[in-house]
Amino acid sequence: MPVIQITVVEGRDSERVEACIREVARVVSETLDAPLPSIRVMVHEVPANRFAVGTRLKSDPAPESAA
Repeated sequence: MPVIQITVVEGRDSERVEACIREVARVVSETLDAPLPSIRVMVHEVPANRFAVGTRLKSDPAPESAA
């Protein structure tokens, strides 16, 4: 039973997240030759102030680009 966990920053609309879940399940089923009912997909939505790349929080303002 494949179990897939996806972590994303909050803010996407429900329809897009649900479409992602369905597509991931379909692709995993096809590529691993696993029955679709055996696939588990979980999406964890994280607040932007709880997700960082290095020391930069996703909630931090975007840096100004150098001109």
